[in-house]
Amino acid sequence: MQLLMITSILGAENCAAVLTAQLGFPVEIVSSRREGLARLRRHAYAIVVVDEAIVEADSEGAELLWKRTGLAVPLQFNFAISGTARLVREVRAALARREQEQALAMRAAAVAMEGELRDTVTGLMLQAQLALAEPELSPRLAAKLNTVAELAGNLRQRLGVSAQALR
Repeated sequence: MQLLMITSILGAENCAAVLTAQLGFPVEIVSSRREGLARLRRHAYAIVVVDEAIVEADSEGAELLWKRTGLAVPLQFNFAISGTARLVREVRAALARREQEQALAMRAAAVAMEGELRDTVTGLMLQAQLALAEPELSPRLAAKLNTVAELAGNLRQRLGVSAQALR
């Protein structure tokens, strides 16, 4: 994980050192929106902290920054009135929100995928049972269809168990 800090405030290096020590990951500093955009094109970041003074000075440019953050959490921060301790708290809170959102998204995707798989397996079971009901079915083919139906039933049962674990 990496943090990009976009600010021209004096003492930004000290702030970055504290963030690195407190959070355990590197912090890159750039002093302008343009430099920030260039970094965002080359690297992926976990969080992008933008000085509120930069946002207020160029709101259209800041909007472009927000659009280019990608999967990074954008965080607007007023370096002029808030200290490093508050920034550390804000970054930790943003990371916690990001982790929670990712966990929820993964859970939702797993539930959706389980539903789709369950429907497909049910279709396989149904088709195998319908084929087994055909009057002129050879014993060899009947054995294979029974195996397919049994495997589909086992898979459906396992999907039901894993779906309960997700909820």
